[in-house]
Amino acid sequence: MNLVPLVKSGPLPGLPVPPWQLSGRVYGALLNHAPELAALGDAAQQPPYKAPPRAPVLQVKPRNTLAGDGAQVPVPAEAATLEIGASLAIVIGRTACRVAEGDAASVIAGLTIAADIRVPHASHYRPAVRQRARDGFCPLGPRVVALADVGGLAGADALSVTVAVHGQPVHHSHTGERVRGIARLIADVTEFMTLEAGDVLMLGVAAQASQARVGQAVAITIDGIGTLHLTLVAEAVEAAA
Repeated sequence: MNLVPLVKSGPLPGLPVPPWQLSGRVYGALLNHAPELAALGDAAQQPPYKAPPRAPVLQVKPRNTLAGDGAQVPVPAEAATLEIGASLAIVIGRTACRVAEGDAASVIAGLTIAADIRVPHASHYRPAVRQRARDGFCPLGPRVVALADVGGLAGADALSVTVAVHGQPVHHSHTGERVRGIARLIADVTEFMTLEAGDVLMLGVAAQASQARVGQAVAITIDGIGTLHLTLVAEAVEAAA
């Protein structure tokens, strides 16, 4: 992905910030959807977990995973389907370190949409790099919207999210029901790591994310932000020398 702004050059409307670009660093919260965590039930008390998480569980989406609106996402030959997680993506506007929950809005440049794609797998215990960090597995877009345009933090924590495959809605959720809402997530993450301008923090996907296969077109819509489009294609296989 070309790491340029998702909006045209110039300050975001209503925000006193200079032009910026994505840093290429994308972090995502796992197990941040309360129903998903609840669904683990007694398993959360058993090995390998042994206890529910007390701090945010984060994944890292490296630069090779980044793609834009309209991306063609390669599907590995060994995967019959890919899981399409739809997440609100928080774009950081300035250096954020030990941010109080009440000050979280001040470090947000805006919001966009992230497709958190993975090869289906069951456990969050070990970093699932092979399943989550493949080329093109994190499309972002189509634009960055100012926090004020979705009703501030309260509005952003209650946005409708729809995933459609070939034009048919297959998954509905909203940005609520989070173990940590936007402000709490920013506060808890920046307690132990610094976020910089242009970094992206994904709020996390809802339970029972939909699956899609090669040849299918996927559209993720978050009210007030727009629609992110992508198509799944077969991963190219290099011929043996």
